[in-house]
Amino acid sequence: MGLRLLAMVFLSAMFAGVKMADARGVHLIESLFYRQALALPLVFAWVAWSDGAGAVRTSRIGIHASRAALGMVGMILNFGSFILLPLTEATSIGFTMPIFGTILSALILREATGWYRWGAVLLGFAGVLVMVRPDVGHVPLTGLAVALSAAILTACISLVLRELGRTERPGVVVFWFTALSVPPLGMAMLFVGQAHDPVTWGLLLFIGIVGGLAQLCMTGALRWAPVSVVLPMDYSSIIWATLIGWLVWDDWPLATTWAGAALIVTSGLTIAWREHVRARRVRP
Repeated sequence: MGLRLLAMVFLSAMFAGVKMADARGVHLIESLFYRQALALPLVFAWVAWSDGAGAVRTSRIGIHASRAALGMVGMILNFGSFILLPLTEATSIGFTMPIFGTILSALILREATGWYRWGAVLLGFAGVLVMVRPDVGHVPLTGLAVALSAAILTACISLVLRELGRTERPGVVVFWFTALSVPPLGMAMLFVGQAHDPVTWGLLLFIGIVGGLAQLCMTGALRWAPVSVVLPMDYSSIIWATLIGWLVWDDWPLATTWAGAALIVTSGLTIAWREHVRARRVRP
């Protein structure tokens, strides 16, 4: 639980770094490339230390490649949502991922979904409506669309991760996602890469290292505790996003943002609780 809480601090700092880098003229692809390229050595070192360097061998490179392709698009949307929206709003809307995960599990995997989880889905969507206040245009519609698209795609990725998780350890999944995403991002850098001042280079270094540390902490949390225990810790990121947004950009959420975020968090925690209950019934 401590590792997952620490990961949320690092993630919030990374997204703030991405937002600041964008303001300094850094292209989105540049932020993605340095995030992945600088994190790769950290991830490999973690896998080598915990499972041995040979653990990265896999016979499922095809599904790893599919996960990497989805993951790159998901990262583009996630980074874009934090560029277009205040940190608190982008973080809160990102919490709708379990809602879309529940819908996709019911529609695609044909999982039994009781009224608890469907009620949580409706509660989450109500939270989004309260937060964005569509009647007054409080949240830019483009940013909202990007953030919701990111949550939907992340939910799709979670289904792929379920399949990979049957045979692959979490660290190996993270390694192949990072390793397979660097070459295409590197090719894209030929068209968008540019020189920067020392402060901007420092920001890019910060994004890569802090993002890598966040990934390691998240992976370590899954190594020592089940998903149902560590997942609720993710909601602590709203605290750090709010503090950073206030200190750096003087953004303080409106009352409707807090109310909507509370509904979304309640929805996500309800879904996580029902998943835990279902897993306990299946385990015997």
